[in-house]
Amino acid sequence: MINTRWGLAQKSSRPSWRTALLFSLSVVVSGCAAVKPAEADKPALYVYSTIDALLSGAYDGELTVKQLVSKGDFGLGTYNRLDGEMLVLGGVPYHFKADGSVTVAKPDDRIPLAYVLPFKPTHRFTLAGSPAAMSLTDIEAAIDARLPNKNLFYAVDVTGQFTGITTRAIAAQVRPYRPLAELVKTQVLFPRASATGTMVGIRSPAFSKGVSVPGWHWHFISDDRSYGGHVLAIGLVNAVANITPSHKVELDLPGNEDFANSDQTRDRSAELHQVEKQQK
Repeated sequence: MINTRWGLAQKSSRPSWRTALLFSLSVVVSGCAAVKPAEADKPALYVYSTIDALLSGAYDGELTVKQLVSKGDFGLGTYNRLDGEMLVLGGVPYHFKADGSVTVAKPDDRIPLAYVLPFKPTHRFTLAGSPAAMSLTDIEAAIDARLPNKNLFYAVDVTGQFTGITTRAIAAQVRPYRPLAELVKTQVLFPRASATGTMVGIRSPAFSKGVSVPGWHWHFISDDRSYGGHVLAIGLVNAVANITPSHKVELDLPGNEDFANSDQTRDRSAELHQVEKQQK
């Protein structure tokens, strides 16, 4: 059983080279079933680095897990050296490694890319596959149909019974780092016939291309905390979905040489699709 006792410390100071951009997406969500949060209560999505930096091979960041969870209790990302996958749920940062192990990350572990926010759901609804399980595409379409504004960021948890699951993780890398589209060919797949657990998803609007993954990005963790990773395929039998919209984004850019030297000038859409969807 994983020990999930994890003390959340106060925000620590960041170096003077810290670059932070705060965008306020001043859009009112209409047609919501739940009460709209007050402006001060709207959660900000904290983004560390960019997806294009990771695609180019910038696999080392300065941000610690301790600093990350001070920004939010829900989200996903990866660890330095591209060592597996990250999922943050209930304030606990899980680490899925390429050997199949699942652990709780250490406070001083470092991160090259992550997306987290305080999870404050405003929508809740059930999903069910009938007669067959819902595919990942079906799940995304069903949630998209309930989103009143496709130009916001959303954090979603989907908790229930699942089937036909395939997750993945990539082993820790050594320098010189190769681009992620090459490394995904070495990913380790973890198929499972069925599991109860939670899908943790971040949905980013089209205009966030280069910074985030436009559309959906999913990680999974089983209820017994023994299985999970980046989701490549999944079937939903029945589940409950909770949605948190985000009108604000805090973008925190690394100040190290890896980020400074990363090539973020070209269109990496094809590489991103390969990285997000490819199965052996």
